[in-house]
Amino acid sequence: MCLTIRPAFAAAALLVAASLPAQAQNFPNQTVKIVVPFPPGGGVDVVARVIAPRLSELLGQSVIIENRGGAGGSVGATFVAQAPRDGYTLLMGTASTHGTNPNVYTKLAYDPVRDFAPVALITQAPLMLVANKDVPVKTAADLIALAKAKPDELAFGSYGTGSSNHLVAELLNSMAGIKTNHIPYRGSAPMMTDLIGGRIQFAFDGIAVTLGYIRASTVRLLGVSTAKRSPVLPDEPTIAEIAVPGFEASVWFGLFAPAGTPKAVVDLLNSKVNAALAPPEVKESFLRVGNEPVGGGPEVLAAKVQTELQKWTTIVREKNIRIEQQ
Repeated sequence: MCLTIRPAFAAAALLVAASLPAQAQNFPNQTVKIVVPFPPGGGVDVVARVIAPRLSELLGQSVIIENRGGAGGSVGATFVAQAPRDGYTLLMGTASTHGTNPNVYTKLAYDPVRDFAPVALITQAPLMLVANKDVPVKTAADLIALAKAKPDELAFGSYGTGSSNHLVAELLNSMAGIKTNHIPYRGSAPMMTDLIGGRIQFAFDGIAVTLGYIRASTVRLLGVSTAKRSPVLPDEPTIAEIAVPGFEASVWFGLFAPAGTPKAVVDLLNSKVNAALAPPEVKESFLRVGNEPVGGGPEVLAAKVQTELQKWTTIVREKNIRIEQQ
C-alpha cells in the first residue's frame, strides 16, 4: 500500500513545484489592485500613485489604487489579509499597519507577520515636527522648553489614537520629559486644519503633506524626526541634533501580498518593484514628496516589520495606549 501511495505523493509534489514557475510566467493576466488603507490625499496615497503607473508598465497590466481607510489602516490591511492568495490584491502597508496597530489594538483581525508575504520596501521618510506659526517657538528645543514651562497646556494632534504620529509624539514627550495633551483626529487633513487654525499647537506629519505648508510659511517646521537630515530639506536639523539625542522615528511604505501567495509571484513582483524604483525620474518624483526609495528583497521589508513591532512596545506600555474594538 505504501509503495503505491508514496509515488502518488511524489508525483503530486512535483506537479505543484512545477506549477509555480508557470504561475509566475502567466502572472499577471488581469488588473492588479493596490489597497491603500488610508483616505485619498495622504502620504500613503501619494506614494502608491507614484509607483503604480511605472509598475503597470513593467507588469503589462493595469495597476489600480483602491482606498480602504479606517481604524488606523486596519480595515484595508484586514481586507488584503483575507484576499485571494494570487498576487492580484496587494497592500501598501505602513508603520501603522505593521508596527503600531498590533501594539495598541486589543483585537486585530490580522497578524502583521503571519497573514502577509512581504514583497518590497518602497520608500521611507521622516515625519516633520510642525507648529502653529503663532506659537512662540522656532525649534524643537524651543517647543520642549515651552512645554516644560507650561506643563499640560500645549496640545498636539494625531491621525487618531494609537496612530503612528500619536506614538511618535508620545515618544518625544517621554524622551524630552514633557507633558502635552493628545487630540486625536480622523486623518491628517482635519488635524492640519486645526493646527493652522491654532486649536492645537504642534503635530508630527509626513513630509509629503507638510512640505507645501512649510514652504508657504503656513506652519513652522521645528525639526525632522529621522536620525539623518532629509535630502529634501537638508538645511533643517533633526530633533536628535538640536533637542533630544537619540530621538528617531520614520514613516515607511511597503508592498505586501496575502500570506500563501506563491513565492514565484512574490519574487516577480519584487523584481518589478525594484525595476520601477530604479529610474532617476522615479527617484526624483519620490524625493519631491519627501520620500527616499529603498527597494531590496522581501527580507528587507520583513526585517523592517520586526523592528517596528519591537520599537513601539515600550512606549505603548508606558503611556497605556490601548484601543478596544467591538
